[in-house]
Amino acid sequence: MEPFVFFGGKGGVGKTTVSCAYGLKCARAGRETLVVSTDPAHSVSDVFDQQFGDDPAPVEGIDGLHAMEIDPDDEVQRHLDGIRSDLSEQVSAAMVNEINQQLEMAHRTPGAYESALFDRFVDVMRNADPYDRVVFDTSPTGSTLRLLGLPEFLEGWIERLMHKREQSIDLFEKAAIGNNEPRRVMDGDPVLARLRGRKEFFEFAGGALREDAAFFLVLNPDQLSVNETGRAIAELREKDLAVRGLIANRLTPEPDPDEDGRGARYLRDRVETERDRLRQVREEFDPPLVAEIESRTAEVRGDLLGDVADELAVETDVERPSFV
Repeated sequence: MEPFVFFGGKGGVGKTTVSCAYGLKCARAGRETLVVSTDPAHSVSDVFDQQFGDDPAPVEGIDGLHAMEIDPDDEVQRHLDGIRSDLSEQVSAAMVNEINQQLEMAHRTPGAYESALFDRFVDVMRNADPYDRVVFDTSPTGSTLRLLGLPEFLEGWIERLMHKREQSIDLFEKAAIGNNEPRRVMDGDPVLARLRGRKEFFEFAGGALREDAAFFLVLNPDQLSVNETGRAIAELREKDLAVRGLIANRLTPEPDPDEDGRGARYLRDRVETERDRLRQVREEFDPPLVAEIESRTAEVRGDLLGDVADELAVETDVERPSFV
C-alpha cells in the first residue's frame, strides 16, 4: 500500500484512536512509522500518554513508532510570517506596513488554517525519508476536504497570477526600453520566481496525494455519520482521490442471550439499529468495511490500543513511492 495513509471522517468518530492503532500496527510489522495529527486538543498525546510537539518524537515503549502534533494556530502564524518576510524583500518600505495590516486580517479569514496546514502536510511528505509509512490523523471532514482540494484549485490560480505578472512585465519593458532592446527583467523577476516555486509545490502536492496516498474514512453507526461519509466519498472521488476503505467505530456490544433486563433490551435494539446502518454502508458505498470496532468501557490506550490495531484489516506492506 502507499506510504502515506490518511484517516478522515466526521468530528468525534474516533479518527485519532484509529490512526494511532494503525500506526502501532505498522510499527509492530517492522515499518518505521510516523503518526501526524493536527488536532488542537492534542489527542495523540492523550492516546500514548506522552506529550508531543511540532517535531517527530519516539513513542515510548513502542519500537519504530514516532508521533508529532501540528498546532494549527502556530502553523498559521509561521505561514504568515514567511509570507511577510518574502514580500518585505520585494516591495518598497512604504508598503511594508500595509502588508502587515493585510496579513493580520488574513490570519482570521476562512481558509487560513487550511492553507497553512496544507503547506505543513506537504513539508512532512517531502521530508518523510526516515519513515516507511506516515499516518495522518486529519481534521473533521469539511476541513480535510478543503485541504485536499487545494492543489487543484491553487495550481490554476497560480497559473493565472503568473500570466498576469508576465503580461505586466512585458508591458513595463516595452514602455521602458522599446521593442528593439533585449528583455532582462522577466528572467530575474523575484515575484515570478516565487510564483513558479509555488506552482511546482502544488504540482508536487497534487501528484503525491493522487499517486502515493491512501484514504480511509472512519464512521459511527448512526445516520448522520453515514450520510456525511457518503458525501465525503463522492467529494474525494471528484478530486481523483479514491477512498480505500471504511472503518465502523464504536459499535454497541451485544448482550449475552440469557440477559433480559431493561438494559439488555435497549442494547439489542441499539445493535439492530446499528446493523441496519452497516447494511446501508455495505449496499450503498463502494469502499469496503475493513474494520468493525466495538466500544470499550475504558479509554483506548495501552493494551486496548493493541486490540484495536489487531481488528484493523488494513495492510501494512509499503509500496515504493511512485511520485514523491
